[in-house]
Amino acid sequence: MLCGGVRAAVFGRTSILSFPPPRSSSSPLKSFYFPATTRLYAAQSQPSIKMSASNPPEFIEHIVLFKVKQDVDPSKATAMLNNLSSLTSLDSVLHLTAGPLLRSRSSSLTFTHMLHSRYASKSDLDAYSAHPDHVAVVTNYVKPIIDDNMAVDWVASGAGAVKIPPGSAMRVTFLKLKEGSGEDERNEVLGVIGGIKEKFPGIEQLSFGENFSPRRAKGFSIASIAVFKGVNELEGLDAESEAANKQKDLVRDKVDGVVVLDYAVPSSQTASL
Repeated sequence: MLCGGVRAAVFGRTSILSFPPPRSSSSPLKSFYFPATTRLYAAQSQPSIKMSASNPPEFIEHIVLFKVKQDVDPSKATAMLNNLSSLTSLDSVLHLTAGPLLRSRSSSLTFTHMLHSRYASKSDLDAYSAHPDHVAVVTNYVKPIIDDNMAVDWVASGAGAVKIPPGSAMRVTFLKLKEGSGEDERNEVLGVIGGIKEKFPGIEQLSFGENFSPRRAKGFSIASIAVFKGVNELEGLDAESEAANKQKDLVRDKVDGVVVLDYAVPSSQTASL
């Protein structure tokens, strides 16, 4: 199952929902925090929302990350994004956007593109996944040009508007809990993430939860999206690094892996890799 993405940007300095250098050199978070950040350019797609004025109390988040092969012709990456974006016409889709990552900050998982979409229910997500149009796009335009992918799904409760305006900046974070972690550890991490919005007023929307589709999640079990008015507001978190580090310290000893992506929701339907 595949979903719409947006143009990403990860910033090199300390920021909320990404982790600072661990105290121990043996920690798996060290390699995450000091990668050689790669800037990636690709086609963007226009976000599309089908939504009434009212916002549902909860909805389903669906994110897929793609690693496009290095030798792929740019036109094929553009075709992939355009065809993924066309799936917004399916009745089950509330919101869908697909695009390139501007920067990726994971030393072990080097993705290039992303799809983000939202649904009213798990059954609507299933309907999207099984729809012949979706299957055709995956078969003809996605699988032939990618080396790897990763998908995470969760229920977002009380997150607010389904629509994310073009030009907004978003931070996506995936966490892998340490082996043997139980319900207490999971709830503690979710509690810390849930309290971030009140501590950082620049966050306009916070969606987070536990992944319910483990098959392609590579062991990552907790996910979040923080939405900002724009890239400037996201970069403004650098000035709040001390407060951010205090929040990270609360969960550092429970986390065994982190993926963090920043991106800006595209405002136009352009195409070049």
